[in-house]
Amino acid sequence: METNMDTEAFINEIANRLVHYIDSKDQNERVNPAQGAASLKRVLDVAVPLEGLGMDTVLDDLDTFIANSVKTHRAEFMNPLWGGLSLPALAGEIIASATNNSMYTFELSPIATLIEQTVLKRMCEIVGFADGFGTLTTGGSNGNMIGMLCAREHAIPGSTKTGFDGSNMVAFVSAESHYSVLMAANVIGIGHQNVIKVRCDEDGRMRPESLREEIEFTTKEGRTPFCVVATSGTTVRGAFDPLDDIADIAHQHNLWFHVDAAWGGTCMFSPTHRTLMDGIQKADSICWDAHKMMGLPLICSTFLIKKPQVLRTLCGHANVAHYLFLDDAEYDDLGRYSLQCGRRNDALKLWLEWRVRGDAGWSKMVDGYMDLAAHLESSVNAHPSLQLMSSRMWTNVCFRYAPSSTEMDLNELNGELRNRLIQEGQFMVSRSNIGDDVILRPVISNQNVTTESLDRLVAAILRHGDEILRGLPSMN
Repeated sequence: METNMDTEAFINEIANRLVHYIDSKDQNERVNPAQGAASLKRVLDVAVPLEGLGMDTVLDDLDTFIANSVKTHRAEFMNPLWGGLSLPALAGEIIASATNNSMYTFELSPIATLIEQTVLKRMCEIVGFADGFGTLTTGGSNGNMIGMLCAREHAIPGSTKTGFDGSNMVAFVSAESHYSVLMAANVIGIGHQNVIKVRCDEDGRMRPESLREEIEFTTKEGRTPFCVVATSGTTVRGAFDPLDDIADIAHQHNLWFHVDAAWGGTCMFSPTHRTLMDGIQKADSICWDAHKMMGLPLICSTFLIKKPQVLRTLCGHANVAHYLFLDDAEYDDLGRYSLQCGRRNDALKLWLEWRVRGDAGWSKMVDGYMDLAAHLESSVNAHPSLQLMSSRMWTNVCFRYAPSSTEMDLNELNGELRNRLIQEGQFMVSRSNIGDDVILRPVISNQNVTTESLDRLVAAILRHGDEILRGLPSMN
């Protein structure tokens, strides 16, 4: 494992590549790799050798990796619910990896523990959990699972230790909830069939009256409701369920109320847009991803709970880990509040970014993204060949190319249009569905997005759509 470079020279080479990557904003450069999976497998050497190749191969391998990676920091990247690159957070990511602390005990991660406690308590204050706490997780999917596990413990105290028969337990979610709720149902032991999808209104929000009807119906059937999961920022539409009303219904029936705010939680920084989550203080738990709209590198996600003792009970281990947990750090060992033992320091990058921005900076960011989304929405509404497919609540803009002059199937047309966008490599936006309709779904959560880049996106969509209607082949 020898190299001809000393440590400083090697690190400088890595730094040079980072700078070049971050500064690469050439609009003519592809956002995504040119080849598909089969092509990449043919041309790239990613084999793991029997005999090591030595450190001298690292730089070449990194060059290959960067060249064939999606450029998620670019303004043209609006595909999922994350994007962009923060320098303070990047610094935190690098140093967290270099220091290699694990977050299960204070002894191993003293300042990292204080930092994680600080950001968790501050996020609880923002939510309205005065005495709340939580843990950092691997993402919103994991946060939803922990929320449903807490709901199970609430419904059947002691089930964490004794187990339970989940075949009759029922959870309620919106029809447009994230698929992770189904995965959680599998993990916690109730199964997919015991997740009831509640009807939504025309804007993709759970209907409180439908929720009440479903709870009453399942109860009459002899089944046992135990949990309601609302969504603040659905994946496709960016819709926000009416939390106030849902919370009241859930608690009238003594059901745990969890909110999946992985995508939309950041709205709480903005005095203007916080109203989207009116009633969040009534929740029992919430997941909120800082690696989405807050722009931090994956992963950085939080699970917050109003009554921390429930989480502590869920994660209890009866002090069998005497080799880790000592009595003098009873309330500082974060492993007592986590399902994980070994867990990396993901709080440092969030803390550093927060120190730079402050609450006011996050608020400005949210308002700016909403202004950009409004600009794109206006551009769509202004063009006769573009059709807005859902009302906009967040920074998801759902529309399709739908010229009145064509008899071509619009789903086929928009599917092909999106394929050409990807093939061209200048933009990445999501293809999604609303009902049976195929749509395009740009999402703004990237600090490099501008009105100019949005205008170029609209122009590219119109150009590709026109070429398809004219029967012109893809030029890529």
